[in-house]
Amino acid sequence: MSRTRLANAKRFVVKVGSALVTNNGTGLDLAAISDWAKQISQLRSEGKEVVLVSSGAVACGVQRLGWDRRPATVHEKQAVAAIGQAGLVEAYEHAFSQHGLVTAQILLTHDDLADRKRYLNARSTLTTLLNLGVVPIINENDTVVTDEIKFGDNDTLGALVANLIEADALIILTDQQGLYTADPRKDPNATLIQEATAGDESLEAMAGGAGSRVGTGGMITKVIAAKRAARSGAHTAIANGREQAPIVRLAAGEPVGTLLVSHTQPLAARKQWLADHLQLAGKLHLDAGAVAALKAGRSLLPIGVLSAEGDFERGAAVACISPEGTEIGRGLTNYGIGETRLIARKATAEIEEILGYIDEPELIHRDNLILTN
Repeated sequence: MSRTRLANAKRFVVKVGSALVTNNGTGLDLAAISDWAKQISQLRSEGKEVVLVSSGAVACGVQRLGWDRRPATVHEKQAVAAIGQAGLVEAYEHAFSQHGLVTAQILLTHDDLADRKRYLNARSTLTTLLNLGVVPIINENDTVVTDEIKFGDNDTLGALVANLIEADALIILTDQQGLYTADPRKDPNATLIQEATAGDESLEAMAGGAGSRVGTGGMITKVIAAKRAARSGAHTAIANGREQAPIVRLAAGEPVGTLLVSHTQPLAARKQWLADHLQLAGKLHLDAGAVAALKAGRSLLPIGVLSAEGDFERGAAVACISPEGTEIGRGLTNYGIGETRLIARKATAEIEEILGYIDEPELIHRDNLILTN
């Protein structure tokens, strides 16, 4: 029944990793790129929409320069990505043109999705491209990215894009058959998990381990990406990109790789955007009463805030921290850091007297708040 959900899906995000795109770092695998284009064109002919998230810019640049290693410094990585991105998008453009499909290149950083206006602009651009029958090809903008604004891996980016366009399914192609109960390279008794629930905490223990020499991710990032994609109701399939027609077979509901099923209802668009914030402007430390109120679906009032840290203005996304030090939610604050510190531990009726005005009675309204734990 769960595989049928993939067969009924209309909008897909397909993510391919560096090891596949560059044939384990030896150079762009043009045959593989051509095959993915063929498969995606078949889905398009069936009336399905596909966004492709592709790694490989840095690996391609490394190969073009004749290096035997990934760059270590930020400026080297940015330069190498600029070199490789040109070759990467040229290869995709040629492959898809053989099937009469037009492609579009979109480079994103976390800032593009953290800012509400840019988030909506990115969403509008992608949906317009899909309506035009174009295949968007997305990569992290490594030419300008820094540690402070990077997604970290394209598995995360794939999940965020799935949420952004409200995709039905995320397909992650890798050089492994799927998710195993243990690392099959080390444990001969490891077995393939054919289906599980996205967000099941036990999966993260099974998926531990580093990524390949070429890429930056690993199976753990794919499991976490599936958990993130599930927030918008998207199912995630993890499969071997070197198998025969994995994209087409998964979209047809065949039992390929591992399927991580979403059992959650899609979040409202604003809360979905808020949940996808990888970086926040500050933290609000709450008392136990405030934590209980949030879990009961109520707004956050100033009286429940013990302290505030960070440097944020009105409308910023901040984390809500329990007395035990764990994040239990995040939301858009109605007051900046200076005002928040003044009204913390105060009753709502005192806000106007303390500040000389009152914008909102709540520090964070429940419509602008989402629980994360």
